[in-house]
Amino acid sequence: MISYRPLWETMRKKNVTTYTLIKDYHFSKGTLDALKHERNISTATLDDICRILDCRVDEVLVYLPDGSRKA
Repeated sequence: MISYRPLWETMRKKNVTTYTLIKDYHFSKGTLDALKHERNISTATLDDICRILDCRVDEVLVYLPDGSRKA
């Protein structure tokens, strides 16, 4: 399972809010909802997030084997 838990910590560290993503970077609320509910996103969206936050992929998501929810 892919978890986006690292994303929320990275956003806190970079002082970027979901409001900022919507207002300044034109993120859709649907994309943010997908991230919050750990649904699939495209690699293009992942690329956008890394560019906006100036971070690595591992600061956005983590792979959790066997559906483990620990991160």
